[in-house]
Amino acid sequence: MTKRDYYEVLQVSKSAGEDELKSAFRRLARQYHPDVSDDPDAEEKFKEINEAYAVLSDRDKRAAYDRYGHAGVNTQGMPDFTNIDLSDILEGIFGFGGFGGMGGRRSRNAPRRGADLSSRVRLSFEEAAFGVEKEIEITRDETCHTCDGSGAKPGTSSQTCPQCNGQGEVRQVHQTLLGSMVQVVTCQRCNGRGEVIETPCPTCNGRGLERKTIKKLVTIPAGVSSGVQIRLAGEGQPGVYGGPQGNFYIEIEVEKHDYFRRSGDDILLDLDINVAQAVLGDEIQVPTLNGDVDLRIPPGTQPGKTFRLRDRGIPHLRGSGRGDQLVTVSVQVPTRLSSEQRELFEQLAGTMDSDIKIQSQSFFDKLREVFGG
Repeated sequence: MTKRDYYEVLQVSKSAGEDELKSAFRRLARQYHPDVSDDPDAEEKFKEINEAYAVLSDRDKRAAYDRYGHAGVNTQGMPDFTNIDLSDILEGIFGFGGFGGMGGRRSRNAPRRGADLSSRVRLSFEEAAFGVEKEIEITRDETCHTCDGSGAKPGTSSQTCPQCNGQGEVRQVHQTLLGSMVQVVTCQRCNGRGEVIETPCPTCNGRGLERKTIKKLVTIPAGVSSGVQIRLAGEGQPGVYGGPQGNFYIEIEVEKHDYFRRSGDDILLDLDINVAQAVLGDEIQVPTLNGDVDLRIPPGTQPGKTFRLRDRGIPHLRGSGRGDQLVTVSVQVPTRLSSEQRELFEQLAGTMDSDIKIQSQSFFDKLREVFGG
């Protein structure tokens, strides 16, 4: 789907200054944040608003966007605020919290999904091709075994925060030229929890969570390649206020092979044959991932000729079947000859046409055609 113009998204002109951008974002964020909006497309609209503001509020990104449009900026790494409550966003960006009661305790203590974690796993060429089981380590927070997640030392308990009376927020009144203004902010005493722990657990120091490393046996499917991510649902950080656990992502990195190369699900192999094999033909053995197979080299084979071995490539990651193996031969010209070999070549040269023929297409051009370059 075609992206809308960022200025149109924020409903500002191209000459809008920093304060105007900030004001527009604040207004639209209030209107479309999923926690407060009834619009069925609120989540997508909020993402669009956030992306537009992230670009236009950055001087360098805005200059690149003004000059090249969407092609001039990379938005894949921009933050996604849709899982954060609205009061946290506006407090972080604009320095205040709450929307006259809308961004209070209900949204602040709403269940939120835990953070995602990731790790990189290196595989050999063969492991990536055929699949493998790998033991990985996941370091994450888990419920403290001493206090069972309460954060309080066993035998004690948390108490209602005396500063906010368990509300997790306090109201501050400011006198301005326009009269009294009430601002709702997070309680600093309990950090919005509504409870305080007078005697914290000695194991987790009141967090209710302790850092642990677990080992997990993971099945890596056949056909993966570098950059592929495998998702382990619910193996990330624990959720907040009863929210679901985050995910754990395994990023695959495949090591290079000594002589095999990969193009999609096809395997490429370069092979040298001697002059006699190219001229007279031969039956040779070629290595594949499943062992050596016979390959017939027909008489008169030219340098750069590619042979296709069906179903000898990488298994398809999605679906059945496999790719092929493409074997490209090069003719190896001897640099040292015995006296007998030289005499035979001289006899052969005397029987052949010595006229030079100009090629309409170079050998490397033919190679590029074979591999679609």
